[in-house]
Amino acid sequence: MSETQERVALVTGSSRGLGRATATELARRGHPVAVHYVRSEGPAAEVVAEIEAAGGRAAAFGADVADPDAGRDLLARVEAELGPVAVLVNNAGITRDGLAMRMKDDDWQAVIDTNLSGAFYLARGVVRGMLKARWGRIVNVSSVVGVMGNAGQANYVAAKAGLIGLTKALAREVASRGVTVNAVAPGFVASDMTDALSDELREAYLAQIPVARFGDPADVAAAIAYLTSDAAGYVTGQTLHVDGGLVMP
Repeated sequence: MSETQERVALVTGSSRGLGRATATELARRGHPVAVHYVRSEGPAAEVVAEIEAAGGRAAAFGADVADPDAGRDLLARVEAELGPVAVLVNNAGITRDGLAMRMKDDDWQAVIDTNLSGAFYLARGVVRGMLKARWGRIVNVSSVVGVMGNAGQANYVAAKAGLIGLTKALAREVASRGVTVNAVAPGFVASDMTDALSDELREAYLAQIPVARFGDPADVAAAIAYLTSDAAGYVTGQTLHVDGGLVMP
């Protein structure tokens, strides 16, 4: 049995898009995968079926990661069915866009609770076991907007920037015990949202990207898979930009 077959990966928000691509990529590399969803189990079950059809092992788990009690329960259920989490990918996120001067308190708080606090709750929940095992990987999915900012997304930008800070702080706490914590910062990734853009807007966005194309979820999944591997054991506290050269910090 390979090491990856013993290392359970939990990918939050993995029923579609980037999360789905990451879950299937980690499964392809041999990890048992906990496929997480918030509301609808159907798409998550499809991901599980896809992984199992390819010879992998997976199970679907629903939870609101913004609720710390629900997060603890999620980790307990994953451990009971698949085993303790050795790889955590904090991908779950929501948007509640609007100009700051008009943003409702609830819209601010909902995004911070899910996108930032949820990642903290789960990282806090898995890190003790990782330290004991002297091996663990945490990857937080941030965004280029967490570095460059974006009008109309004060809550989302603050949460994504916060993930980068969380990554650095946690990485310093756990590095000596074989646990790494990194972030990825995707740029414009092809999705239902980019498909709905007008031709004019698509061209305007593409003009900002040196590689002259939108990213694919698989591009980001490959970067995450690297950061969760043994090959990345000397990489921690870093933010890997997967954005076609859009932001060059």
